[in-house]
Amino acid sequence: MPARSYGQFCGLARALDTVGDRWSLLIVRELLLVPMRYSELVASLGGIATNLLADRLRSLESSGAIERRLGETGGVVYALTPWGAQLREAIEALVRWSTPVMVRGRDGDAFQPGWLAIALPALLSGRTAKPPAELGIEGPDFFMTLRIDEDGPHVSVQPDRRPATILNAEPEVVLGLAAGAISIDQALSVAAVQGDRRVLTTMFAGAQT
Repeated sequence: MPARSYGQFCGLARALDTVGDRWSLLIVRELLLVPMRYSELVASLGGIATNLLADRLRSLESSGAIERRLGETGGVVYALTPWGAQLREAIEALVRWSTPVMVRGRDGDAFQPGWLAIALPALLSGRTAKPPAELGIEGPDFFMTLRIDEDGPHVSVQPDRRPATILNAEPEVVLGLAAGAISIDQALSVAAVQGDRRVLTTMFAGAQT
């Protein structure tokens, strides 16, 4: 039993015993994208104290949600175990649930492109396209590709090539489109598209309705 436990024989309570501490799910969010070094987690998470990060990593590792591995270029990286990776479903559900508190915009909050890469598949879950459609998304200091095919949405951060259609927009505009909070016409009043606008319709028309 964790040192701090609800002491309840309930799946939710025991899940929160494991990942309910402050920062724990945000660490999992980072590792959903790629295994990371300790220093990379410090940089990406921003305001976390290093001693608190070390404590959360130890806790997640002891529970079996994450593990240490040898990185491709040497050194230790932290990665999700198969059991830990199952938290994607819960995190994506929380992202969808967050729409009412996200529509107000950033309000000065920090932003990392990887967080958008987690949010888009969550918000567009269940959407498919045949033939596949690809959209480059470009904003201040980031570029990623959103692809929707028969298996659903996929996001690549810093892809090797640029699709034929590019949306130039702030992250809150992209999130608004994916959440169905704004229309394509509303988005394009503050954003720009290069290429075939019909790709936006494939990606976002009727999103989350």
